[in-house]
Amino acid sequence: MGLFRKSRTENQPAPIEGIDTLLCDLDGVVYRGANAVPHAVDAINAYASQGIRVGYITNNASRTDAAVAAQLAGFGLHTAAEDVVTSPQAAVHLLREHLAPDGLVLVVGGDGLVDELTKAGYRVTRSADDTPDAVVQGFAQDVGWAHLAEASFALTREIPWIATNQDWTIPVARGIAPGNGTLVSAVHTAVQKLPIVAGKPETPLFETAVERFDAKSALMIGDRLDTDIKGAKRAGIRSALVLTGIDGPKQLIAAGPDERPDYILEDMRGIAEPYPAVTVTHPRAEVVEAKVGSAHVVLDGVTLSVRSRSHDRIDVIRASCAAIWNSDKLIYALEIPESMLRAWNPETDSANGAA
Repeated sequence: MGLFRKSRTENQPAPIEGIDTLLCDLDGVVYRGANAVPHAVDAINAYASQGIRVGYITNNASRTDAAVAAQLAGFGLHTAAEDVVTSPQAAVHLLREHLAPDGLVLVVGGDGLVDELTKAGYRVTRSADDTPDAVVQGFAQDVGWAHLAEASFALTREIPWIATNQDWTIPVARGIAPGNGTLVSAVHTAVQKLPIVAGKPETPLFETAVERFDAKSALMIGDRLDTDIKGAKRAGIRSALVLTGIDGPKQLIAAGPDERPDYILEDMRGIAEPYPAVTVTHPRAEVVEAKVGSAHVVLDGVTLSVRSRSHDRIDVIRASCAAIWNSDKLIYALEIPESMLRAWNPETDSANGAA
């Protein structure tokens, strides 16, 4: 079951069919800032009541699993600490392959990282003068030059360096700010070494989640192609992108083969809804046509055009992605209608809005 399975039927099964575990990203999927994403809480609770295991996986290294679970519970989700898999937990899982418990670890990051290292039996320091056995680096808002310098000093020796994640940006209340990847890059520039990475899009975080939940058939729900979807594909897990967070139509159309989700959904409710059949004709030819519901899109040479309008903009997006992804055209050379590139707006682009 996938996004571009050719079918003569009107719909494919719902994405949730055959799934025993839902793996949910947090920001942009469950909540945005201080508010829950519309429909997310009710949908997740409904899936859990049907016996589907729901786990939350996050690259956020600044908070403990208990703190994340408490936040989710505040939105009305039935969540405990063991339901949350964090990049610090995946980092500790990786660290065990390089350093036995009781080793001394220089930490760049916040309470979430210190908590997981301590629970695993490691000793923690903030100074390179203590001759640490490894460096583990994660994000915290108070990380500054002095912390990065200590990591650089420690890494003049050949010791393991593990980064919880390499997210270049992080969404905050005032906008988009530099993320852990930016801070890791600063240390890399100083020491000319690369870390081992635990978080999305690398596979250790997904492997830790699959092991934790004993998942046999998982579905990853994310809002970012470069972390959630790319990581799921690397880990061999089906994925769905919900248009409630960072990435929207513009990013989807331009997505490379390793960042293309199995499903494109408006929000979390779509997981339980039959998925529309996507029909592609003349793939990889000069003319590629794609149909989803009443949406009909044609890629003729380098020009993408919408030949018939669906009442659902989501189907136009699905059809446009199908046409482009099944062609051999370079995205930067294509002529795409400006209306296709505008950001998704749930208030005007829902199933009841105009395409």
